[in-house]
Amino acid sequence: MSDTRTGPPTPADETAERDAERLSSAPAEPGDPGTPDGGPAGIGVVGWARWMWRQLTSMRVALVLLFMLSLAAVPGSLIPQNSQNAFKVQTWKAAHQGVAPLYEKLQLFDVYSSVWFSSIYILLFVSLAGCIVPRTWQFVGVLRAAPPAAPRNLTRMPVYAAWHTDADAKAVNAAAHRLLKRRRFRVQLAGGAVASEKGYLREVGNLLFHFSLFALLAGFAWASLASGQGGKLLVEGQGYSNTTTQLDDFTGSYYYTVDDLDAFGFKLDRFTARYQTSGDQVGSARDFTAHIRYWKGTDSTRLTTGTIEVNHPLEIGDSKVFLIGHGYAPVVTVRNAKNEIVYRGPTPFLPQDANNTSTGVIKVSDYGTGPSGGKTMLGFNGYFLPTAPDNFEKTGPVSLFPDAADPMLVLTAYQGDLGTDSGLPQNVYQLDTKHMTQLQQDGDVARARLKPGQAWELPDGYGSVTFEGYQQWASFNISHRPGNAVALTGAVCAILGLVGSLFVQRRRIWVRATAGPDGRTLVEVAGLGRSESARTAEELAELAVELQGSAPALDDGADTDHDDDSPSDHPPGGPADDTAPPAAPADPDSKE
Repeated sequence: MSDTRTGPPTPADETAERDAERLSSAPAEPGDPGTPDGGPAGIGVVGWARWMWRQLTSMRVALVLLFMLSLAAVPGSLIPQNSQNAFKVQTWKAAHQGVAPLYEKLQLFDVYSSVWFSSIYILLFVSLAGCIVPRTWQFVGVLRAAPPAAPRNLTRMPVYAAWHTDADAKAVNAAAHRLLKRRRFRVQLAGGAVASEKGYLREVGNLLFHFSLFALLAGFAWASLASGQGGKLLVEGQGYSNTTTQLDDFTGSYYYTVDDLDAFGFKLDRFTARYQTSGDQVGSARDFTAHIRYWKGTDSTRLTTGTIEVNHPLEIGDSKVFLIGHGYAPVVTVRNAKNEIVYRGPTPFLPQDANNTSTGVIKVSDYGTGPSGGKTMLGFNGYFLPTAPDNFEKTGPVSLFPDAADPMLVLTAYQGDLGTDSGLPQNVYQLDTKHMTQLQQDGDVARARLKPGQAWELPDGYGSVTFEGYQQWASFNISHRPGNAVALTGAVCAILGLVGSLFVQRRRIWVRATAGPDGRTLVEVAGLGRSESARTAEELAELAVELQGSAPALDDGADTDHDDDSPSDHPPGGPADDTAPPAAPADPDSKE
């Protein structure tokens, strides 16, 4: 083989080789030839603005912003948020009065709508947009352009092979053109050499990942601006219409208010729960199903039967109804001293542990005149035990199993002023005993343990309480989040793009066949990969073997392998080996 280089590399050669080494459509980074070395690009405000824009749209800053966003989201998972449970926020503030004012100033109870979280979010949004647009434009230019022409000296490529043949040089180049095209390379035959390139899906995957991340952020932003949710607790047999007057709570957004609620409703016919009764996971939930009948629009007479299960919401219009909780509602009848019914119905109790030990209160505000002659009210603190123990003097009122195998209601009674006439809102699950007196019986706190059907005669002639039985209740979340589909699609596409950018290799292969002064044709093949990989050498070797079917090597015993680490093997003007190569990779860092 003869080295075609007759002098030192020209500027054109260096430019071609530098372009060959850069197999990405990414914009030039600071420090690359022809770009500023990190400082402002000009003098004055414009120069600083350009420099700040370059920094903001760099990959390094985008990664930093993404990391900052993940850190900023941590308080939102550790501290109760007003958007999720305002009552829990108030409870937390009452328990942490020392730091609550500071958290309030730092907007830690509204993390995802805070100024600092929104700032990071918007900066990341702009950074991605500023990165995607030029990369996409440059990649389109790469797709429209022909593959880079072969460098003047192919021996300087990391993977190289050569041999001599008697075949015509034009015929060899044409055969290489057909062969590479059949292998789905983008091919160009010009200047006595074939230039080809493959692996554009790598950059497509890279761009897809960035677009998907952009779509993911856009989906979350859309959801925060145009979403809303409400909560509703229903006891078996009760119904609900999707209006703010019937919702227990509602959280809207700028583009989703109470006027945008979908028109529908449903009735909870019954609730079924199934638990494991044996084995290591005894008591674990196995199935929760709310059996409902729902209607769309305003016509509540046209009912459709349906079910709502965990992770299987009911979709009505643009809203989804999720099943998020369940419990028991003891059915209690309270009679006054005249044996008049002053309270009757199911009262939801809230579960406190995995065995559904539930607590709740019963408020009888219409009791009327008490035994002493004045107007009074009754209040009861209670525990509902789905499966009560035989004796809980030591353990206290706790349930042994979440299902209602042996239910019991434990009550303590108070009389006085409940405060319901003050006009101030009250928690239905808490009893304010500030203006109430606990009833006494036989010198001790008045307390009763009731099985279904049992009655308790209240002390001091306050009447009686009968535990009629229980019903089950279910709590639902009515959610409207229009950006979820966009965010999910973005997440899936981001994974696909990441797979493409990691596993697809961008590479270039050149073939040059030139006629020598001795009448023989020198065939050179060289390859360059986006990153060092054995696959490039293997592909080049396969190409060389196939190409020798059209241009067989002369059997003169010469060695055609080329190693970039030993350029002295083929001195300029010296003879070349003529045996078939297997192309071997060389150290890219040793290129001259």
